[in-house]
Amino acid sequence: MEAFVIEGGKRLSGSIRPTGNKNSALPLLAAALLTDQPITLRNVPEIRDVLAKRKILQALGVSFEAPAPNVLQMQSGTMAATDPDPDLCRRIRTSILLAGPLLARLGHVRLPRPGGDRIGPRPLDTHFQVLRALGAEVTISPHAYEAHTDGLRGADIFLEEMSVTGTEQAVLAAVLADGRSTICNAASEPHVQDLCECLNAMGARIAGLGTNTLEIEGVTRLRGTDFAIGPDYMEVGSFLGLAAVTGSELRIEGARPRDHRMTRIAFGKLGVTWRDEGEDIVVPAGQELRVNAAAHGAIPKIDDAPWPGFPSDLMSIALTVATQAEGTILVHEKMFQSRLYFVDKLIDMGARIILCDPHRAVVVGRSPLFGVELTSPDIRAGMALLIAALCAKGKSTISNIEQIDRGYQRIEQRLAALGADIKRVSL
Repeated sequence: MEAFVIEGGKRLSGSIRPTGNKNSALPLLAAALLTDQPITLRNVPEIRDVLAKRKILQALGVSFEAPAPNVLQMQSGTMAATDPDPDLCRRIRTSILLAGPLLARLGHVRLPRPGGDRIGPRPLDTHFQVLRALGAEVTISPHAYEAHTDGLRGADIFLEEMSVTGTEQAVLAAVLADGRSTICNAASEPHVQDLCECLNAMGARIAGLGTNTLEIEGVTRLRGTDFAIGPDYMEVGSFLGLAAVTGSELRIEGARPRDHRMTRIAFGKLGVTWRDEGEDIVVPAGQELRVNAAAHGAIPKIDDAPWPGFPSDLMSIALTVATQAEGTILVHEKMFQSRLYFVDKLIDMGARIILCDPHRAVVVGRSPLFGVELTSPDIRAGMALLIAALCAKGKSTISNIEQIDRGYQRIEQRLAALGADIKRVSL
């Protein structure tokens, strides 16, 4: 088991570039199953979840080469297996996205319930709705599900929730379905757009990218392509929070500022500012963080919502930043009922937080934090605790960092290059 040992309270400086979007890379790996031609993906993050997805696909017959850092070349070729390794599938949430491609390619799939972060109930009903609407028969058992079809057919689908992976499932299945599909109430996050753009480069016919209605004209086959994954806006949001709480001046290169208009609004409620320079974001040093009261002096809130709302995956970061802002703010996590359960660890560090219920926390800042021993419960809470440790006084040890490694590539090396005192150690 490994851990991070951090000596906090140091200002950082320099430039950092976000890796490719984790939530783009994982469905794009699944898209390789839709063609027997080679696909090259660039800007692929070298993280645990990507490695797990590669192992699943290799067991299905997909070949991989890595000709350069963060570049993967893959080809599915001849395939026969439709039962991916259940142990590997239980490690990651997006193993569910193998269903659509395997049904489209081979007409059958059997998968266990997927893994991923334990941040509350994450039902799969939207996935089953999509697959059934497109002509698959789905059988559900307590620990697995199985689906088969004699041919997927286009359909007019209104998703019961604006699910990211549910939308991706619909897209991956519909591109090779017979006829036209309309997906209404679709998610439109940057990683959904990445998936659609890559599939279009492979010969798919998807219209409505970036909107909540996707129109898909099914094609008979897809070709290979060479595609660059966009920057991970969760990493960018994490670096924005890190710079703010440590008083550091950081340049985040290739951050694609247009993805962070809502982040600017939410973080702005805590007094965080930055400037855009082309595709870079520059956070000035020494910001005095202060909660900006709402109209008539009301206590403001930060809440999450489907894109283009504030992302749920940045709520842990926003809450940590709030501990360092003078004033009181309500953090309302609407989407996952266990996302906020990590706040007890911030309280152990000296934060003043009232956890009202599974979805709401009141943060009273500014609270000087001090180093303690911590355990990372999931990817985003782990990064939030790492940010807290870097601004805290004294030494912190964070264990279970495998969770952080699932979403952040060699984060300790990249932060050390900015001046952070952080080391990876074996326990």
